[in-house]
Amino acid sequence: MSFEKIEYILRDWEGKMPDEGQLYHALERDDPAAFYDELLAYEEQGMLLRTKKGGWALPWQLGYLSGKLQRHEKGFGFLLQEGEDVFIPAGMMNGAMNGDTVLVRLNPKPRDKNKKEGTVEAILKRGRDTVVGIVETIPSGAFVVPDDKRWGMDVFVPRDRMQGAEAGQKVLVSIIKWPEGQRSPTGRVELILGNPGDKGVDILSIIKDMNLRDTFPKKVLQEADNIPHDIPESAIEGRIDLRDHIVLTIDGADAKDLDDAISIEMTDRGNFRLGVHIADVSHYVKTGSPLDEEAKKRATSVYLIDRVIPMLPEALSNGICSLHGGVTRLTLSCIMEINMKGEVVDFEVGDSVIKNCARLTYDEV
Repeated sequence: MSFEKIEYILRDWEGKMPDEGQLYHALERDDPAAFYDELLAYEEQGMLLRTKKGGWALPWQLGYLSGKLQRHEKGFGFLLQEGEDVFIPAGMMNGAMNGDTVLVRLNPKPRDKNKKEGTVEAILKRGRDTVVGIVETIPSGAFVVPDDKRWGMDVFVPRDRMQGAEAGQKVLVSIIKWPEGQRSPTGRVELILGNPGDKGVDILSIIKDMNLRDTFPKKVLQEADNIPHDIPESAIEGRIDLRDHIVLTIDGADAKDLDDAISIEMTDRGNFRLGVHIADVSHYVKTGSPLDEEAKKRATSVYLIDRVIPMLPEALSNGICSLHGGVTRLTLSCIMEINMKGEVVDFEVGDSVIKNCARLTYDEV
């Protein structure tokens, strides 16, 4: 179900806002439990609100706006909107932190009449529950000063939650109690990253502060390890066979996951036939599988100064889905015929199989 259908119903609803039963029937749904779960998900994202009488409404129908909060290190922030962002003064944050999804009521008398201004009325979803920072000890424990100055507050860590962390060390803390009023959030040390300046601590801090997934769950690794390292003939049947064509990869010298390749040749008509080939990951990563779900959470591979955090386990990203030289690989190809004016006059898109003739670098080319 798309949110647009719910929005359409609510926008034109007359009288008391509908409860889930009325919405359920208006939308002609056939699974009450799934429908209610969808409503809760939209509520968590701030797209729907519940009235005091149990109805459902769009935020603007109740005089609110919802969205993600971008907080400045000086204490004020902005509610990010598709049109004009809403300014939130420092004293109107009400415990909201950078990245939180919040509900905001517009102030009828903003300080600047030309700009929207609001007050955070509710925190719908926290943007993060871990913080990286430096330990500053006090008699009762410590405060962790976040690396991200937009976070808004230092995190108090009781002595029995320190896990052996010492003053000056960089740590990862999880939040166990969110701030109330002017009180700091309370946390516990989850990981001691090391001393600032020590080799690797800066990169590790970035990984943990950005909440990057730097390890794979066991079931994901098991699924990847069960994928054959060789390609059977049955997987090649029906594909465009380009194994006898000159196919090349061109990447940086230190690249490990080679996921695209090219081929080019002259046609009998004097045109160019350009092939662009990309690794057929979908042949190995099936919809809804542990590999697929983990890839969704990662969204992309992340390239850092001294390492890569891949979207897929190494058995795929640097193995069967990497277009290494001299080996057969399953690909998806777009093969274009281009005339001397640079115009595409014909093309073919389809499943293919290639054998990379040469692994070239940009400098070599």
